[in-house]
Amino acid sequence: MSDMQLDSIKVGRVIASFRARKGLTQDVLSGLSDIGRSHLSAIENGERKPTLETLFRISRALDISMSDIVTEIEKDTEH
Repeated sequence: MSDMQLDSIKVGRVIASFRARKGLTQDVLSGLSDIGRSHLSAIENGERKPTLETLFRISRALDISMSDIVTEIEKDTEH
């Protein structure tokens, strides 16, 4: 069995990057995705990993697909 784990810092960095590209603040994105700003901040800082439901809400609020986020995480993981 593999010891591979998803790096929460990389996940947060990708989400923060998409948010910045859309020109949104954490306050705005948290409101659009219906999650708490402190929760979003913890995700972006790598302190928490988003559930699938949370990732879905974030992607919808950013008007992108979940697969766009996952693809970027995979690209970041390859480096």
